[in-house]
Amino acid sequence: MENSIPSPSAVNRQAALADTSVTTEAYSSGVSWAAVTAGAFVSAALSLILLALGAGLGLSSVSPWSNVGASASSIGTATIIWLIAMQIISSATGGYLAGRLRTKWASIHTDEVYFRDTAHGFLAWAVGLVVMAAFLTSSATYMVGAAAAAAGGSGSATGVQAEGRELDSNGYFVDALFRSDSAKPDSNGTSVRSEIGRILAQSLRGGSIPAADKSYVAHLVAARTELSQTDAEKRVSDAFTAIQQAADTARKMTAHALLWIFTALLTGAFFASFAATLGGKQRDHVVMV
Repeated sequence: MENSIPSPSAVNRQAALADTSVTTEAYSSGVSWAAVTAGAFVSAALSLILLALGAGLGLSSVSPWSNVGASASSIGTATIIWLIAMQIISSATGGYLAGRLRTKWASIHTDEVYFRDTAHGFLAWAVGLVVMAAFLTSSATYMVGAAAAAAGGSGSATGVQAEGRELDSNGYFVDALFRSDSAKPDSNGTSVRSEIGRILAQSLRGGSIPAADKSYVAHLVAARTELSQTDAEKRVSDAFTAIQQAADTARKMTAHALLWIFTALLTGAFFASFAATLGGKQRDHVVMV
Protein backbone atom coordinates (compact mmCIF):
# COMPACT_ATOMS: atom_id res chain seq x y z
CA MET A 1 0.00 0.00 0.00
CA GLU A 2 1.49 3.28 -1.04
CA ASN A 3 1.46 6.37 1.21
CA SER A 4 0.26 9.62 -0.37
CA ILE A 5 3.19 11.78 0.62
CA PRO A 6 3.21 15.22 -1.05
CA SER A 7 6.23 15.98 -3.10
CA PRO A 8 8.71 18.58 -1.86
CA SER A 9 7.71 20.90 -4.71
CA ALA A 10 4.03 20.84 -3.63
CA VAL A 11 4.99 21.57 -0.02
CA ASN A 12 7.14 24.47 -1.15
CA ARG A 13 4.31 25.91 -3.25
CA GLN A 14 1.87 25.71 -0.31
CA ALA A 15 4.38 27.36 2.00
CA ALA A 16 5.02 30.12 -0.54
CA LEU A 17 1.29 30.69 -0.96
CA ALA A 18 0.80 30.92 2.80
CA ASP A 19 3.70 33.38 3.12
CA THR A 20 2.28 35.50 0.31
CA SER A 21 -1.17 35.53 1.92
CA VAL A 22 0.26 36.55 5.30
CA THR A 23 2.40 39.25 3.72
CA THR A 24 -0.53 40.62 1.73
CA GLU A 25 -2.79 40.64 4.79
CA ALA A 26 -0.12 42.31 6.91
CA TYR A 27 0.19 45.24 4.52
CA SER A 28 -3.54 45.64 3.77
CA SER A 29 -5.94 47.73 5.80
CA GLY A 30 -8.89 46.15 7.51
CA VAL A 31 -10.99 49.25 6.92
CA SER A 32 -12.00 50.69 3.56
CA TRP A 33 -12.32 54.32 4.58
CA ALA A 34 -13.53 55.35 1.16
CA ALA A 35 -16.51 53.02 1.49
CA VAL A 36 -17.12 54.15 5.08
CA THR A 37 -17.03 57.82 4.07
CA ALA A 38 -19.38 57.25 1.15
CA GLY A 39 -21.86 55.39 3.34
CA ALA A 40 -21.61 58.05 6.05
CA PHE A 41 -22.38 60.93 3.69
CA VAL A 42 -25.28 59.03 2.16
CA SER A 43 -26.63 58.31 5.63
CA ALA A 44 -26.29 61.96 6.69
CA ALA A 45 -27.91 63.21 3.47
CA LEU A 46 -30.86 60.84 3.81
CA SER A 47 -31.26 61.83 7.46
CA LEU A 48 -31.44 65.48 6.48
CA ILE A 49 -33.94 64.80 3.69
CA LEU A 50 -36.17 62.67 5.90
CA LEU A 51 -35.91 65.21 8.73
CA ALA A 52 -37.13 67.96 6.41
CA LEU A 53 -39.94 65.73 5.17
CA GLY A 54 -41.00 64.85 8.70
CA ALA A 55 -40.92 68.49 9.80
CA GLY A 56 -43.05 69.48 6.81
CA LEU A 57 -45.60 66.75 7.47
CA GLY A 58 -45.70 67.68 11.14
CA LEU A 59 -46.26 71.36 10.49
CA SER A 60 -48.99 70.58 7.97
CA SER A 61 -50.85 68.46 10.52
CA VAL A 62 -51.01 71.09 13.30
CA SER A 63 -53.19 74.18 13.49
CA PRO A 64 -53.43 77.17 15.85
CA TRP A 65 -57.24 76.79 15.84
CA SER A 66 -58.89 74.69 18.50
CA ASN A 67 -60.17 71.21 17.55
CA VAL A 68 -58.42 71.48 14.21
CA GLY A 69 -55.46 69.30 13.25
CA ALA A 70 -53.72 66.56 15.18
CA SER A 71 -53.46 66.59 18.96
CA ALA A 72 -50.23 67.07 20.88
CA SER A 73 -50.11 63.39 21.89
CA SER A 74 -50.60 62.28 18.29
CA ILE A 75 -47.84 64.59 17.13
CA GLY A 76 -45.51 63.25 19.82
CA THR A 77 -46.21 59.63 18.89
CA ALA A 78 -45.79 60.33 15.18
CA THR A 79 -42.51 62.14 15.88
CA ILE A 80 -41.11 59.13 17.74
CA ILE A 81 -42.17 56.72 15.01
CA TRP A 82 -40.75 58.95 12.28
CA LEU A 83 -37.47 59.40 14.15
CA ILE A 84 -36.99 55.64 14.42
CA ALA A 85 -38.02 55.07 10.79
CA MET A 86 -35.66 57.84 9.67
CA GLN A 87 -32.76 56.18 11.46
CA ILE A 88 -33.60 52.76 10.03
CA ILE A 89 -33.83 54.00 6.43
CA SER A 90 -30.80 56.30 6.43
CA SER A 91 -28.53 54.06 8.52
CA ALA A 92 -29.41 50.89 6.63
CA THR A 93 -28.76 52.56 3.29
CA GLY A 94 -25.43 54.00 4.40
CA GLY A 95 -24.35 50.71 5.99
CA TYR A 96 -25.28 48.72 2.91
CA LEU A 97 -23.22 50.99 0.68
CA ALA A 98 -20.27 50.80 3.08
CA GLY A 99 -20.36 47.00 2.90
CA ARG A 100 -20.99 46.81 -0.83
CA LEU A 101 -18.32 49.34 -1.85
CA ARG A 102 -15.50 48.08 0.36
CA THR A 103 -12.53 46.27 -1.17
CA LYS A 104 -12.62 42.49 -1.36
CA TRP A 105 -10.45 40.75 1.21
CA ALA A 106 -8.74 37.68 -0.24
CA SER A 107 -7.64 34.71 1.89
CA ILE A 108 -9.56 36.01 4.94
CA HIS A 109 -11.63 33.75 7.18
CA THR A 110 -15.40 34.09 6.84
CA ASP A 111 -15.81 35.12 10.48
CA GLU A 112 -13.26 37.89 10.07
CA VAL A 113 -15.01 39.14 6.92
CA TYR A 114 -18.33 39.18 8.79
CA PHE A 115 -16.76 41.17 11.63
CA ARG A 116 -15.18 43.66 9.26
CA ASP A 117 -18.44 44.19 7.39
CA THR A 118 -20.24 44.80 10.68
CA ALA A 119 -17.53 47.26 11.69
CA HIS A 120 -17.85 49.06 8.35
CA GLY A 121 -21.56 49.54 8.86
CA PHE A 122 -21.05 50.77 12.41
CA LEU A 123 -18.32 53.18 11.31
CA ALA A 124 -20.51 54.53 8.51
CA TRP A 125 -23.31 55.12 11.04
CA ALA A 126 -20.95 56.81 13.51
CA VAL A 127 -19.33 59.11 10.94
CA GLY A 128 -22.72 60.00 9.47
CA LEU A 129 -24.05 60.81 12.93
CA VAL A 130 -21.10 63.11 13.62
CA VAL A 131 -21.58 64.87 10.26
CA MET A 132 -25.31 65.31 10.91
CA ALA A 133 -24.73 66.60 14.44
CA ALA A 134 -22.10 69.07 13.22
CA PHE A 135 -24.45 70.35 10.52
CA LEU A 136 -27.36 70.80 12.92
CA THR A 137 -25.15 72.49 15.51
CA SER A 138 -23.71 74.93 13.00
CA SER A 139 -27.19 75.68 11.64
CA ALA A 140 -28.57 76.32 15.13
CA THR A 141 -25.63 78.55 15.99
CA TYR A 142 -26.11 80.55 12.80
CA MET A 143 -29.83 81.03 13.41
CA VAL A 144 -29.30 82.07 17.02
CA GLY A 145 -26.58 84.52 15.99
CA ALA A 146 -28.74 85.97 13.23
CA ALA A 147 -31.68 86.40 15.61
CA ALA A 148 -29.47 88.09 18.19
CA ALA A 149 -28.01 90.42 15.56
CA ALA A 150 -31.47 91.33 14.27
CA ALA A 151 -32.72 92.00 17.79
CA GLY A 152 -29.71 94.01 18.88
CA GLY A 153 -28.76 95.69 15.67
CA SER A 154 -31.05 98.67 16.22
CA GLY A 155 -31.02 98.54 20.03
CA SER A 156 -29.06 100.76 22.34
CA ALA A 157 -26.14 99.83 24.54
CA THR A 158 -28.45 99.95 27.54
CA GLY A 159 -30.45 97.00 26.22
CA VAL A 160 -27.28 94.97 25.73
CA GLN A 161 -26.11 95.77 29.23
CA ALA A 162 -29.51 94.85 30.65
CA GLU A 163 -29.36 91.53 28.84
CA GLY A 164 -25.92 90.94 30.31
CA ARG A 165 -27.29 91.55 33.77
CA GLU A 166 -30.08 89.07 33.07
CA LEU A 167 -27.50 86.39 32.31
CA ASP A 168 -25.39 87.20 35.36
CA SER A 169 -25.45 84.23 37.75
CA ASN A 170 -24.83 86.55 40.72
CA GLY A 171 -27.71 88.88 39.84
CA TYR A 172 -29.91 87.44 42.58
CA PHE A 173 -27.36 88.18 45.29
CA VAL A 174 -26.67 91.65 43.92
CA ASP A 175 -30.39 92.43 44.01
CA ALA A 176 -30.55 91.26 47.62
CA LEU A 177 -27.98 93.91 48.61
CA PHE A 178 -30.21 96.75 47.39
CA ARG A 179 -33.60 95.58 48.63
CA SER A 180 -35.74 98.14 50.41
CA ASP A 181 -39.17 97.73 52.01
CA SER A 182 -40.09 101.23 50.90
CA ALA A 183 -39.11 100.69 47.29
CA LYS A 184 -41.84 101.21 44.71
CA PRO A 185 -42.04 99.59 41.33
CA ASP A 186 -40.97 101.75 38.43
CA SER A 187 -43.42 102.95 35.84
CA ASN A 188 -42.90 100.15 33.32
CA GLY A 189 -42.01 97.39 35.78
CA THR A 190 -39.13 96.04 33.65
CA SER A 191 -36.52 96.02 36.41
CA VAL A 192 -39.01 94.68 38.96
CA ARG A 193 -40.07 91.82 36.68
CA SER A 194 -36.42 90.97 36.01
CA GLU A 195 -35.61 90.95 39.71
CA ILE A 196 -38.61 88.77 40.55
CA GLY A 197 -37.62 86.42 37.74
CA ARG A 198 -34.15 86.02 39.25
CA ILE A 199 -35.64 85.40 42.68
CA LEU A 200 -37.96 82.70 41.36
CA ALA A 201 -35.16 81.10 39.36
CA GLN A 202 -32.93 80.96 42.43
CA SER A 203 -35.78 79.55 44.52
CA LEU A 204 -36.55 76.96 41.86
CA ARG A 205 -32.97 75.70 42.03
CA GLY A 206 -33.27 75.43 45.80
CA GLY A 207 -36.62 73.64 45.69
CA SER A 208 -38.56 76.21 47.75
CA ILE A 209 -38.88 79.96 48.08
CA PRO A 210 -37.38 81.36 51.30
CA ALA A 211 -39.68 83.28 53.64
CA ALA A 212 -37.73 86.52 53.19
CA ASP A 213 -37.88 86.27 49.39
CA LYS A 214 -41.56 85.39 49.50
CA SER A 215 -42.35 88.38 51.70
CA TYR A 216 -40.32 90.71 49.49
CA VAL A 217 -41.90 89.50 46.26
CA ALA A 218 -45.36 89.72 47.82
CA HIS A 219 -44.58 93.31 48.85
CA LEU A 220 -43.72 94.20 45.25
CA VAL A 221 -46.81 92.44 43.94
CA ALA A 222 -49.04 94.18 46.49
CA ALA A 223 -47.58 97.59 45.64
CA ARG A 224 -48.35 97.09 41.94
CA THR A 225 -51.69 95.25 42.15
CA GLU A 226 -53.06 96.91 45.31
CA LEU A 227 -53.65 93.51 46.91
CA SER A 228 -53.24 92.88 50.60
CA GLN A 229 -49.98 91.36 51.83
CA THR A 230 -51.73 88.07 52.58
CA ASP A 231 -53.36 87.81 49.18
CA ALA A 232 -50.11 88.78 47.49
CA GLU A 233 -48.21 86.06 49.37
CA LYS A 234 -50.84 83.52 48.32
CA ARG A 235 -50.49 84.62 44.72
CA VAL A 236 -46.72 84.27 44.97
CA SER A 237 -47.08 80.74 46.42
CA ASP A 238 -49.50 79.71 43.66
CA ALA A 239 -47.23 81.15 40.97
CA PHE A 240 -44.19 79.36 42.38
CA THR A 241 -46.12 76.07 42.53
CA ALA A 242 -47.16 76.51 38.90
CA ILE A 243 -43.54 77.22 37.93
CA GLN A 244 -42.42 74.05 39.72
CA GLN A 245 -45.04 71.99 37.91
CA ALA A 246 -44.05 73.47 34.56
CA ALA A 247 -40.37 72.77 35.25
CA ASP A 248 -41.14 69.19 36.28
CA THR A 249 -43.23 68.66 33.14
CA ALA A 250 -40.43 70.05 30.98
CA ARG A 251 -37.94 67.78 32.76
CA LYS A 252 -40.05 64.69 32.10
CA MET A 253 -40.61 65.62 28.47
CA THR A 254 -36.89 66.19 27.95
CA ALA A 255 -36.02 62.89 29.63
CA HIS A 256 -38.53 60.97 27.50
CA ALA A 257 -37.30 62.69 24.33
CA LEU A 258 -33.68 61.82 25.09
CA LEU A 259 -34.57 58.20 25.84
CA TRP A 260 -36.43 57.87 22.55
CA ILE A 261 -33.57 59.55 20.69
CA PHE A 262 -31.19 57.04 22.29
CA THR A 263 -33.47 54.19 21.18
CA ALA A 264 -33.66 55.54 17.64
CA LEU A 265 -29.89 55.99 17.36
CA LEU A 266 -29.24 52.53 18.77
CA THR A 267 -31.68 51.08 16.24
CA GLY A 268 -29.87 52.95 13.48
CA ALA A 269 -26.52 51.51 14.57
CA PHE A 270 -27.92 47.97 14.49
CA PHE A 271 -29.49 48.32 11.04
CA ALA A 272 -26.36 49.98 9.64
CA SER A 273 -24.18 47.10 10.86
CA PHE A 274 -26.62 44.45 9.63
CA ALA A 275 -27.07 46.08 6.24
CA ALA A 276 -23.29 46.26 5.82
CA THR A 277 -23.06 42.47 6.21
CA LEU A 278 -25.67 42.05 3.48
CA GLY A 279 -23.79 44.41 1.19
CA GLY A 280 -20.52 42.62 1.92
CA LYS A 281 -22.00 39.23 1.08
CA GLN A 282 -23.30 40.51 -2.24
CA ARG A 283 -19.92 42.14 -2.89
CA ASP A 284 -18.04 38.85 -2.38
CA HIS A 285 -20.48 36.69 -4.34
CA VAL A 286 -20.32 38.71 -7.54
CA VAL A 287 -19.82 36.35 -10.49
CA MET A 288 -17.46 37.50 -13.21
CA VAL A 289 -18.98 37.20 -16.68
